[in-house]
Amino acid sequence: MHKIAILAPHGVIPFDLSTACEVFSRVRVPGLPAAYEVIVCGEAPSVAASLFDLHTRWNLGHAAGAHTLIIPGIDDIDAPVSEAVLATIRATAAGGARIASICTGAFLLAASGLLDGQRATTHWMAAGELARRFPAVTVDPNVLFVDNGKLLTSAGAAAGLDLCLHLVRRDYGAAVAADAARAAVMPLERGGGQAQFIVHPEPSSSLALQPVLKWMESQLHSALTLEAIAAHAALSKRTLSRRFLEQTGTSPLQWLLGARVRRAQYLLETSALSVEQVANATGFGSSAALRACFGKQVGTSPHDYRQSFRSR
Repeated sequence: MHKIAILAPHGVIPFDLSTACEVFSRVRVPGLPAAYEVIVCGEAPSVAASLFDLHTRWNLGHAAGAHTLIIPGIDDIDAPVSEAVLATIRATAAGGARIASICTGAFLLAASGLLDGQRATTHWMAAGELARRFPAVTVDPNVLFVDNGKLLTSAGAAAGLDLCLHLVRRDYGAAVAADAARAAVMPLERGGGQAQFIVHPEPSSSLALQPVLKWMESQLHSALTLEAIAAHAALSKRTLSRRFLEQTGTSPLQWLLGARVRRAQYLLETSALSVEQVANATGFGSSAALRACFGKQVGTSPHDYRQSFRSR
């Protein structure tokens, strides 16, 4: 039987921990009495977990021999991580287990050193800090989860469900995973490459380009070109592109596409405009162009996004 050990360090996020408990404990495989043996391994007999304490039946030593170790997120990424927790992660990996983190659990996994040289993700709000603290890790803030084989990481909240269902599919196939998804009232179709629903910040007032960015946002409905943007900024195209890369990390036209998608998200959430009208209002020109760019950046269609996030 596949043994799943779920780590419970101090400061564990209960939702992340219970997500793994619920998904794996309810998987049903024809011909097997149980698909998984699931245990929760506490850092201490009583673990402080946000608004309440958890009393666990198993300690860190019981993670030995697990086929999979799940590392849930932690509330405070600045809290010190005990060497016992890190040693457990390293020892379990050395024993051949796969290690999967949910949300900010990636900080514990990265602190163990196992993510060095690997691609990883975490909740988009913490992705920048993960990249800053662990420069040897390639952090992708845009995806739901990353599967490196033996090492997996996921974004926050519902992305933990996506990751757990992905593991079930790896272990027992799509039919069993689909059944587990139905039990969790969760769609199975969300792949790891789907984008997180990120709230993008407004242009920072500290950027020297801030007036140009504000002007571009006021002209999203127009057919802006690189030449037009450079002329407004009174810069050459080459200088403009260099400054954009330095200050925003991307090109002027890529930033413009991102701004148009952000405006489309806002209109889909707050207005009754049709998708075609939203496309015209944001400079895409057609619903087909909007859908293509929107799907690439957000990971879903404008229609499905509106269904999920429209204000009620």
